[in-house]
Amino acid sequence: MTVRLLVDRFGCNLSRRVKKKYKKAGISFAYSHPPSFPYLFFTINRRNHRKLTIIDGKVGYIGGFNVGDEYLGRDPDFGYWRDFHLRIDGDGVQDLQEQFLEDWQTAKQRYVQKPSHYPPLPKGETALRILPTDGCYLEDTFIDLIKQATSSIIIGTPYYIPGKKLQQELLHAAKRGIDIRLLLPKKSDHPLVREAAYPYFEPLLKEGVSIYQYYRGFFHAKCIIIDEQMCDIGTANFDKRSFYINHEINCLIYDEAFVKKAAQTLESDISRSEKLTYEVYKKRPLMQRSKEKIATLVSGLL
Repeated sequence: MTVRLLVDRFGCNLSRRVKKKYKKAGISFAYSHPPSFPYLFFTINRRNHRKLTIIDGKVGYIGGFNVGDEYLGRDPDFGYWRDFHLRIDGDGVQDLQEQFLEDWQTAKQRYVQKPSHYPPLPKGETALRILPTDGCYLEDTFIDLIKQATSSIIIGTPYYIPGKKLQQELLHAAKRGIDIRLLLPKKSDHPLVREAAYPYFEPLLKEGVSIYQYYRGFFHAKCIIIDEQMCDIGTANFDKRSFYINHEINCLIYDEAFVKKAAQTLESDISRSEKLTYEVYKKRPLMQRSKEKIATLVSGLL
């Protein structure tokens, strides 16, 4: 059995002993996006944020799940991480397989393509589209989705640093009467990320956008639901790093029954969240406001 493991260099903590153990077991291991000159800073900062698992070319997994103890409730600060992940059987898996093999080559690894990589796959009943991005097009896709909304938008994301264009599009949607709900974690897992989001909240709250902060662990899911007619689940956060720097992969789903179930799941998460009011927002302590100014300066890299 051939096993390939591709990880982001800054997103994992594997010892030499573990990597030697992998090699001894016959596992092919590589770090994505090796740093290179003369654009050292750029290549170090350009991260592979995709989370993909493909089994026998027939079953694929895509979503927000990483491989880590936090998903077993072993995070001492947050407890369990709340996340969304998809299992795809049949048609569509070949797109995940192709993307992984492209990333494998980008990591300067070789492979010999075999017929087993792309076995015949049955057509499924759920209409979906696999959307890989590498620093472009994702922002435009999200803007188009928001423009299509006629009644409601639900956004679940661990990080909300959308930038000016997406923020303005959400405000336009709110002004035309779209019911918008934004679900975020109450606590942040990275410095300044929470503070970078807060400057975006005031205009949203003034336009009637509902902002909820999840407190039952850490909310790490990335999901957008439009009119309960389509949804997006994938690896991309609602932030500038995912839009302009990271390599991401999302799945757009156009199936009413599936979307309804996803909406019900987010509704359940919202019921376990605290609603941020404008009054509470205005009472932020001076220290937090100071951190927000610093976070805004570096928000593109958070």
